[in-house]
Amino acid sequence: MVYYKVTIFTGDHLYATTSDSVCIKLVGTDGESDHTWAKAGTEYGFTLSCPESIGKLVLIKLNKQSYLFEDDWFPAKVEVKSPEGDTYTFPIYRWITDSEVHHFREGTALKVFEDKNPLGRDSREKELKQRAEDYCWKVYAEGIPHCMDVEEESSLPPEVLFSYTKSTEFKFTAAAGLAELKLKRLADCKKKWTDIEGIKRVFCCKETAIKEYVQEHWKEDAFFGYQFLNGINPMLIRRCTALPNNFPVTDGMVFLRGQSSLKEEMKKGNIFLVDYKLLDGVKANIINGKKQYLMAPLVLLHKTPEDELMPVAIQLKQTPADDNPIFFPTDSEYDWLMAKIFVRSADFNMHQLNAHLLRTHLLPEVFAVSLLRNVPMVHPLYKLLIPHTRYTLHINHMARNRLISESGVFTQIAASGGEGMIEILRRFTSSMTYSSLCIPDDIKERGLKSVPNFYYRDDGLRLWKSIHRFVQGVLGYYYQNDAEVKQDSELQKWISDIFAHGFLSKESTGIPQSFTSVAEMVKFVTMVIFTCSAQHAAVNSGQYDYGGWMPNAPSSLQLPPPTKKGTTSEATMLETFPDVNTTANGMAALWLLSKQSTDFVRLGDYPEEHFTEETPRKLINELNGRLKVLKTRIKVREILKVPYTYLKPDMVENSVAI
Repeated sequence: MVYYKVTIFTGDHLYATTSDSVCIKLVGTDGESDHTWAKAGTEYGFTLSCPESIGKLVLIKLNKQSYLFEDDWFPAKVEVKSPEGDTYTFPIYRWITDSEVHHFREGTALKVFEDKNPLGRDSREKELKQRAEDYCWKVYAEGIPHCMDVEEESSLPPEVLFSYTKSTEFKFTAAAGLAELKLKRLADCKKKWTDIEGIKRVFCCKETAIKEYVQEHWKEDAFFGYQFLNGINPMLIRRCTALPNNFPVTDGMVFLRGQSSLKEEMKKGNIFLVDYKLLDGVKANIINGKKQYLMAPLVLLHKTPEDELMPVAIQLKQTPADDNPIFFPTDSEYDWLMAKIFVRSADFNMHQLNAHLLRTHLLPEVFAVSLLRNVPMVHPLYKLLIPHTRYTLHINHMARNRLISESGVFTQIAASGGEGMIEILRRFTSSMTYSSLCIPDDIKERGLKSVPNFYYRDDGLRLWKSIHRFVQGVLGYYYQNDAEVKQDSELQKWISDIFAHGFLSKESTGIPQSFTSVAEMVKFVTMVIFTCSAQHAAVNSGQYDYGGWMPNAPSSLQLPPPTKKGTTSEATMLETFPDVNTTANGMAALWLLSKQSTDFVRLGDYPEEHFTEETPRKLINELNGRLKVLKTRIKVREILKVPYTYLKPDMVENSVAI
């Protein structure tokens, strides 16, 4: 008789334990144990006997049996010490909600061509067959990335749902925000704002230091320019070497500090352009029964000798015309301010649909669905990426139902909501490139490598470098050469599905259709992790900071832009702003989307131990060491008037979870 020491660990989720009886069977290369009943406490150990050794352990079979009702269980892992003295770890980290028998592989990562054991191969194939049924593709709308095919939230697999803690907090935050607006009679008020002071009373108890700064400085040109670098949409600005033909600005029109000409400043690399051309011609929304207005502006900015980025010219429509004047800082106060307000409204809409929704929600869903469909738990890629998919499918399902649906919040508050939204998303999808998703390439292409005080770039590049080094270490450990990459059919299916369902098989995007080398794979996986963590933090976490003061980021505008100068006033501005309820509901949505959950998992934390080998675990520790150094570096910078902390590693969530 030989003995196996078995320890079952239950996860630390709320309600993770079960009152059901648990049954376990060990499966090895030379046989298997009998079914053995056990308990499912936080940590439960027992001894399992076999007539003789069952060889090297391959997998365990686990199930539970209910008495009166099913009691869900979240096992974390099972550890087994064999009579030969070897310790085997079986990572699980998923809910078991039924009485079916579930198979879990021993934790050593195996690529498909390394999985020689027939029992292991059979388990691998069955797992992927079930996953293909659980995670199906759906075309939400033609011309945009595909999503997971699931109708009801309750139909999502338990392993991708919010935790009880996350779900409860999310609902409470949403309800509390709405209740405050109802008490103030703002949520349903369809009137226009009559004074700027009234806007200050919306969510006056929900202040942040940056929101207060924005409220005080939103009219200033220097702050207007600063937001293109370090606000929540640092993705549009680019160095300008030649003015577009449809933006006829001349030296006589603009004043540049330092007395240089426009051409000379361009040669020096001091002129920058922001172009919202992808919004041109889109049908704007109707809100509260009233037509809304969404412009496609062009903005010219100048880097001054003091290293400030100052706007010098704004054209609100793409086609030059007598009724489409170019506005300058020398115009009247409200002519210039209204031009900037139309730009900020365009930026709000472009940010929400492109930088935020498309790039850091829809794409991460594609990455996640392809992973879950094509890559089994025992694969090194699954172990590496599964933490970066946490809650993504659930939050995206909620977004489709509650934010961008016909009755969703975004449709009710945004100029780009409603009929025009899908058209805008199609345009953004069509123009998206691989290089724009990789921050080193993106910064280089936009000519922004030497721009001063660009903290998104500085922190983002350091995070990319840290993540890339980590991914290179992990995948380099499992893939010894390019031939192994080409040989891995599961890895190749993962990327081919992403190319087809995320980038709609468009070669012009530059997205690889397959991997031919370790380096190519490492770069793409780095992009995936960066997008799901750092990039999402950069465009999401500051939404309330910069949008909580509505005049700085109007979700919609109710009057067309001025067609000639000298016709605007404070009254015009108030008439143009969105209605009270549109403002209030928009601010509530931004508050909810910026709120951090108490079960937040920061970048670098891997509480679920999917990797059992020493090398990847060591690499995780090294990654955290680098992130601590970066955290300290960013903390030193907090003395700035407007601290940039969105990419501070302990503020970056490991996945798209909100």
